[in-house]
Amino acid sequence: MTSAASEIASTDRILAGVALMLGFCVTAPLLDVAAKLASSSVPVGQITAARFIIQCMLMAPFVWVMGLSLRVPRKHLPALLLRAVLLLVSTFCFIAAIRVMPLADALAIVFVAPFIVLLVGKFYLGEDVGPRRVAAAIVGFVGVLFVIQPSFVAFGAVALFPLGTAIAFAFYILVTRGLSRRVHPVALQFHTGLIASLLCLPFILLAQGTGSVFLDPVWPEGIVWLWLLGVGFFATMSHMMMTYALSLAPSATLAPLQYLELPVATLLGYWVFSDFPNALTLTGIAIIISAGLYMIHRERVTARALITERAAPPF
Repeated sequence: MTSAASEIASTDRILAGVALMLGFCVTAPLLDVAAKLASSSVPVGQITAARFIIQCMLMAPFVWVMGLSLRVPRKHLPALLLRAVLLLVSTFCFIAAIRVMPLADALAIVFVAPFIVLLVGKFYLGEDVGPRRVAAAIVGFVGVLFVIQPSFVAFGAVALFPLGTAIAFAFYILVTRGLSRRVHPVALQFHTGLIASLLCLPFILLAQGTGSVFLDPVWPEGIVWLWLLGVGFFATMSHMMMTYALSLAPSATLAPLQYLELPVATLLGYWVFSDFPNALTLTGIAIIISAGLYMIHRERVTARALITERAAPPF
């Protein structure tokens, strides 16, 4: 009886994790939509700052209600600072890209991040990564070239901004792996928002009056306030849903679901901005998704083989 109840509880946790991951796939593109709408009248740096300031404000009550300490051990500060910087750069580059690029095009390029994480794990961290997964990562990069090429022709060097997002986000994931075991997810979100906000504000103040389309701040008017609020709200919601999803269900179960973010972004881009990927971009997106799913499949196969090897009798 106890075993059956435990199995049902485990199944319920996995289903809850899957539901939260699906929620992430819907809310994360809404963040992108809000940022693109705001970028027509507000500089990229100001939107980026709004994202982190609102995140910090939204997380503060949860930190208080949950009784979490705001004190951070000094040994964790360098990693927290690096995490905030990487997410700040990732966010800035992506908003700068979608200011002119279709959502699906920019997001497809960002999905090269898992391939970067894999290659960094193999060649820098010394992780055991087989040749098939390395080959899948290379194929994924080829898919990205399919997406970048028409975007580069249409938008110029701006098409490279999502690549900057992918690189920064890949290292953000690696830093988060270590911190997530030592800092509560809610506190981690709060501190990241606070540090990133403090880093943003001096740049915006110094850029005032410079005329920079990326940094010179303006006073938002009318519905633009709603778009800025949406950027921070959906950013906070999506990241928290992903964080808790990973605490409820295995990453191997959730990882393939993340690719649903691409079709959702494509539909939203079409409905809101009348943007739809061309044939070459769609081909690149298909290659990226296929390579990513194959890489996840190989990780599962490798994990199962390792478990079988450990369970085998030593004779």
